[in-house]
Formats: sequence, structure tokens, C-alpha cells
Amino acid sequence: MDGSRLMRNNRSGENGIIPPRSERVFQKHNYWYYTTREGVEIGPFDNSEAARKGAVEFVDFVLNAEPAVLEALSRYSSRAA
Repeated sequence: MDGSRLMRNNRSGENGIIPPRSERVFQKHNYWYYTTREGVEIGPFDNSEAARKGAVEFVDFVLNAEPAVLEALSRYSSRAA
């Protein structure tokens, strides 16, 4: 596989080889959740579509958050994990 193909499939803003990705959405006890990069489970949601939408909204929030908010999230996730 050539490097140009790997670069083409990167997400916006990513450079280089595509990092491993895993499914963030999963079902547990008849409800749906998603996990953050830090391993924090967010939910419950009634269905997988709602959990996926929640994950997208969370990523959008993080990308647009002020540094102080990101620092607070980081502190929380390190305690929750």
C-alpha cells in the first residue's frame, strides 16, 4: 500500500499514516454508549444512531472548546478512567 493512499484517508487536519481507529459506539445492558479517546464511557443512549450523534457532537465540542475547558475535561477523564 503506498503512502499517498494512506494520506488520502486521513481525517481533516491529520498528517501522516492513519492511526488505528476503533468503534467508539457499543451496547451495554440494552443501552448504547460511546467512549472518548481517554476511555470514558458516555451514555446511555436509546439507540446506536443517538450514540454516534453524541460522539460527533462531543468531538465538535472539544475541537471548539476554550483551553480551560479542555484542561477541566482532561482532569476529569484522568480521574474517571
